[in-house]
Amino acid sequence: MKRRALFSVSDKTGVVDFARRAAALGYEIVSTGGTQAALEAAGVPVVNVSQITGFPECLDGRLKTLHPVVHGGILAMRGNSDHMAQLELLDIDPIDLVVINLYPFKQTILKEGVQLEEAIENIDIGGPTMIRAAAKNWQDVAVVVDPADYASVMEDMESGTLTQEKKFALAAKVFEHTAHYDALIASYLHRVTGAGFPNCLTVTYEKQQDMRYGENPHQSAVFYREIGELEGTLAEAEQLHGKELSFNNINDAAGAIALLKEFDRPCAVAVKHANPCGVGLGQTLAEAYRNAYESDPVSIYGGIIALNRTCDAETAREIGKIFVEIVIAPAYTPEALDILSEKKNLRVLLLEKVAAPASGYTLDMKKVPGGLLVQSANLLDTAETRVVTQKAPSAEDMDALSFAWKVCKHVKSNAIVLAKGGRTVGIGPGQMSRVGALKIAADMAGENAKGAVLASDAYFPFKDCVELAADVGITAIMQPGGSVRDGESIEACDTRGIAMVFTGMRHFRH
Repeated sequence: MKRRALFSVSDKTGVVDFARRAAALGYEIVSTGGTQAALEAAGVPVVNVSQITGFPECLDGRLKTLHPVVHGGILAMRGNSDHMAQLELLDIDPIDLVVINLYPFKQTILKEGVQLEEAIENIDIGGPTMIRAAAKNWQDVAVVVDPADYASVMEDMESGTLTQEKKFALAAKVFEHTAHYDALIASYLHRVTGAGFPNCLTVTYEKQQDMRYGENPHQSAVFYREIGELEGTLAEAEQLHGKELSFNNINDAAGAIALLKEFDRPCAVAVKHANPCGVGLGQTLAEAYRNAYESDPVSIYGGIIALNRTCDAETAREIGKIFVEIVIAPAYTPEALDILSEKKNLRVLLLEKVAAPASGYTLDMKKVPGGLLVQSANLLDTAETRVVTQKAPSAEDMDALSFAWKVCKHVKSNAIVLAKGGRTVGIGPGQMSRVGALKIAADMAGENAKGAVLASDAYFPFKDCVELAADVGITAIMQPGGSVRDGESIEACDTRGIAMVFTGMRHFRH
């Protein structure tokens, strides 16, 4: 019985050489459409699939390979005498090698302005059916879906060492491939429907890089990139200098970038252990960085710095005075890059659209044992601000409150942010009590708390926060409101001469 190989690929990288070498081993090459044309143009002998099925390609190419001659040749178990007798009776030759990759659905939906009809026509039907059949019969059929595997598979075939273990690994890769493909289709079509959360959630990511380790050296880790709108995300960053990124680097850097997007003015954000430790605005980037640094000169050491303007030499020199893990900016002047590159271990990342707003279709996911929590991303600032005290904040205080409130959204709950003069002066993150968070923020601010404003990510359950704020010199407060004791906090503000603004929106971050 002749040996037969079926080739049908959208990505034609390396396929001509692979098919030529398979033909040299005695395989009859069967193919379709564009793959056949590419092989024939290169002088590789090839038989059109219609010649073996006796059935013409039809329906504008929608129907080519869905035929018993094709699938019988793939699915027949060679060690099953009944299967082989049926092949002989039906005049079907076994297919021993299947080389297929699928219609470019991902590339299609990522094109700007793609229409639903074009996306639908790029949903492969025959391809997934054939590779799944070949993978099911992996003991007898070698199936290759990734051009990166061509060289090693062919070397094994030529040397006669293509093992069952290798064929099983290739088969497993098929189901990974089709799961990824179908998840993309499901996700795209769900977005088109505009429906809410699906009953069955299928998500897919592509491996971007291995991490040195996870949160701790004994944990292994990988970074996977999302598929779709990645503009302004860490997945699009280019590393210009420094050692490889770690799991914690990526987690912290992502948080810094998310906070940076809140501001249009020149801004510098410093993040440490997933919390901002300093945020500064300025007329220039260097001024913004100095404001971020002065927010907390201790915690910024070993942190992540994100900038929303071209990093110039002045800013680079200021950053270079301390040890930081990463600098992220949309551009660097040559001199700034030279200055930063003097730091051997400093990771310098280029992210051209770092300030681009987050995509409107964004899901926030958190893995928990036994399940996955999914929510829409927190992209809004307030429901409706309203002054609830006798005293209204000054225009200057209102600007500072808006700034502090945006920062507060990116601080772990319970969160308190103190700010003035275009920078944070105290941040209290992740505490079990709100007053405890305020005590940390006030202690960090010291004398800078006098004349500062305060933002809280959730309502005050008691008036103790107002009283402590007044004691350290806070002039205005922004908080969601909504406590049954709001009246007590408002009265305390009126008594102590503090302005309070309700936002009507909570910003928990866990």
